[in-house]
Amino acid sequence: MSQFFQLHPENPQARLVKQAVQIISQGGIVALPTDSCYALVCHLDDKDAVLRLRRIRGVDEKHHLTLLCRDLSEIAQYAKVDNRQFRMLKAATPGPFTFILEATKEVPRRLSHPSRKTIGLRVPENRIAHAVLEELKQALLGTTLILPGDEEAITDAETIRERLEKQIDLVIDGGACSLTPTTVIDMTSDLPELLRHGRGDPALFGL
Repeated sequence: MSQFFQLHPENPQARLVKQAVQIISQGGIVALPTDSCYALVCHLDDKDAVLRLRRIRGVDEKHHLTLLCRDLSEIAQYAKVDNRQFRMLKAATPGPFTFILEATKEVPRRLSHPSRKTIGLRVPENRIAHAVLEELKQALLGTTLILPGDEEAITDAETIRERLEKQIDLVIDGGACSLTPTTVIDMTSDLPELLRHGRGDPALFGL
């Protein structure tokens, strides 16, 4: 049975943030609000939690999971970023973008794309998500909360609890999120490529 925390969207309660991080650190799966949709997140280094996450979402190892990072410097820890890419990332973070970049050796091999050795990364502009990341002091592994058979993400925390209370460990209610997922930009080539037009404006990348 999942726990249910109601966090203030502007000033998330530190006590509940600490409890959420403790659940994540112990292998829990958490539904977390972001600046686009709600996301399912878990600890980056917990193999069993990652398998559970993929099973709930109904995706295999070829589906890019996303690292939610605190800032640009943390992105650079997990992905190879040159000066040109850094300037573009700086203009678009934090915000509702997911970037596909070449993974560094800091990323466990099982988390990067098996053939391309790439990883999705983002810096969410959401105070609850940021507070959890700051308390954890490392990136979270996440995926948009779209369940198998659904066309759209779930944006209401009560609905998430009803549908997933026996599969996840915590639902963080931070109010309604957007129905629109992140804009996905592939930055592994010389020119950025738009993979999904979502909430972020691709014009920032000349797309």
